[in-house]
Amino acid sequence: MAQQTPPSPHPDDLPKGDPWHAFGYLVSGVLVYGLIGWALDRWLDTSFLVVVGILAGIGLGIYMTWKRFNAPWNTKQ
Repeated sequence: MAQQTPPSPHPDDLPKGDPWHAFGYLVSGVLVYGLIGWALDRWLDTSFLVVVGILAGIGLGIYMTWKRFNAPWNTKQ
């Protein structure tokens, strides 16, 4: 009896990831780096590092989202 293998799914049918991961990356990046910027503002008596931290968090969140959704899902070839 021949063993049948399931057909490989079409690349467009593969899951691309949960959209909540993208939301989580963006929100957590803004919160974490904004908090670090706020703490540095308090420590160094400045007023611009919270903005730098928020912008860095947005940038890193977008980068992490891009890396997550462009990762190869099927490594078995």
